[in-house]
Amino acid sequence: MGQLEKLLRERILLLDGAMGTMIQRYPLDEFDFREGHFEKHHKSLKGNNDLLSLTRPEIIKEIHRQYFSAGADIIETNTFSGTSIAQADYDLESAVYDINYQSAKIAKEVAKEFTDKPRFVAGSIGPTNRTASISPDVNDPGFRGVSFDELVLAYSEQINALMDGGVDILLVETVFDTLNAKAALYAIDEVFEVRGEKLPIMVSGTITDQSGRTLTGQTTEAFLISLSHMPLLSIGLNCALGASLMRPYLQILNDKAPFAISAHPNAGLPNEFGAYDESPELMGEQIEVFLQEGLVNIIGGCCGTTPDHIAEIARIAIKYKPRIIE
Repeated sequence: MGQLEKLLRERILLLDGAMGTMIQRYPLDEFDFREGHFEKHHKSLKGNNDLLSLTRPEIIKEIHRQYFSAGADIIETNTFSGTSIAQADYDLESAVYDINYQSAKIAKEVAKEFTDKPRFVAGSIGPTNRTASISPDVNDPGFRGVSFDELVLAYSEQINALMDGGVDILLVETVFDTLNAKAALYAIDEVFEVRGEKLPIMVSGTITDQSGRTLTGQTTEAFLISLSHMPLLSIGLNCALGASLMRPYLQILNDKAPFAISAHPNAGLPNEFGAYDESPELMGEQIEVFLQEGLVNIIGGCCGTTPDHIAEIARIAIKYKPRIIE
């Protein structure tokens, strides 16, 4: 049993909060996404936040520091869109290795600055912007915008770069299509075999609404069953829902999962302007219910959350024991 696995049985671990929410606090323009690397690129790059690990690494480092200072045990790399499939929108497939390697490297550098307790870096592996299970064309139900093999290839490139950069964990997150997640896990398995090394794997799905299903129609239990063949460190839920709405689906995982359970909900639901208004105190109150019921081993925040939210969750979490892992 590794250090991380032992810690999960001793206390609730804190995951960081939103990267995009924090980036929005900086007055960035197009040049910030280009300087030193992409000055002559033919497409607009503003909003491609993963590039900031290359062009403005000091900003990403400062965000990581703020989350560690708030009490996070685990921070996520700035690589949510770090696959060739996602970067194809910007014609930046060639930058994928550098994005992931540098994101992992700078996150590890910040982690080493904090010596008061063990700190970990999770390589963030997003779902891509395509789905392998559903046709994007209503007139052609059999069509797919991406194949399983294409996903495996893209994920393998990202995973190798993250591991080269020194991540401690691989986090397959915001899963809206379990077939995409299966491609990511297949790629992880292949990369582990080729490299002769393994890392702990976290998986986190997203329930799109109060029906309790993923975008591709799976229930929470079906999502769990579909991925339980893998020796995961944890399985959990993030995004889409606020903490109060996520609770019943965490209860399902608690009843059925043989792994640790994670949750990083949004700061409530977005308002009419797409912003998240839930305060650290209100979110903390809702998350405390999870902790009182012993539902989770890892807790953090997704869209709209900040270091203030993580600090409040950390203050509450220290009072409770983690979910018992069978």
